[in-house]
Amino acid sequence: MKIGSPEHQVAVSTLTNDRSATGSAKKASTTSQSNSSDSATVALSSAASQLRDSGALDGTFDAEKVARIAQAIKDGKFQVNADKIADKMIANAQELLNNSRSS
Repeated sequence: MKIGSPEHQVAVSTLTNDRSATGSAKKASTTSQSNSSDSATVALSSAASQLRDSGALDGTFDAEKVARIAQAIKDGKFQVNADKIADKMIANAQELLNNSRSS
């Protein structure tokens, strides 16, 4: 899989456009929901609540950073720090284990 391939560039631009369109759709959806007389009750799990509160579901990303990383990979200048990746994987696994034990 090549990150700099044309289909990935199209996917990134499509994703960017989709996210901006999603923002407009959310506004329209909110407006239509406020006019609706039907209602529903939704209960979120503790994990979903944590994600919501952390801002992880806001769907934002730095397109410029993605482009810089893709260019660095294309130019052969991107350096992978395996120790840093391993440390973060271990930290994530520990966090997941701690969260599952406390739930």
